[in-house]
Amino acid sequence: MIILSIDPGVERVGFAVFEKTGPNINLLESDTIQTSKKSTQSQRILSISDVLCKIVKQRKPDHIVMERLFFAKNEKTVIGVAQAQGAILLLAAQNNIPVYYLTPPQIKLAITGYGNADKTAMKKMIELQIVLPKKKRLDDEIDAIGCGYTFCVSTNSLQFSE
Repeated sequence: MIILSIDPGVERVGFAVFEKTGPNINLLESDTIQTSKKSTQSQRILSISDVLCKIVKQRKPDHIVMERLFFAKNEKTVIGVAQAQGAILLLAAQNNIPVYYLTPPQIKLAITGYGNADKTAMKKMIELQIVLPKKKRLDDEIDAIGCGYTFCVSTNSLQFSE
């Protein structure tokens, strides 16, 4: 089973691709898609969609899992994230891939054992559970890795929703 996990955004989108075969979970790739602040909103969404479309064509995921917006402090940010999610949902529908959501507390609980863990604790625990190639990672990529890993280890015990 191939899982594409996504931490959606407009300025940055983290993604990770996992392969789960029985109890074995392998991270195939992960990165961050960064869009230019000079681009229009529609150009940024198109850029994100283009990259994710290439990943879907290459990896042929069986499932897409996204981090669900849990709360929003900034109305402008939440609208952009929702627009990016819309583009991802369209891509999933066009390729007949089911989409699942996990909230940040669900991911944090599964990774660290504490639903309010901070970014540092998340990163440390992910690095203990998954062999990651050495490179600098933005938080968005770490969040996508955490989301995908949680989906892989928790598919029988969590409530997922589309």
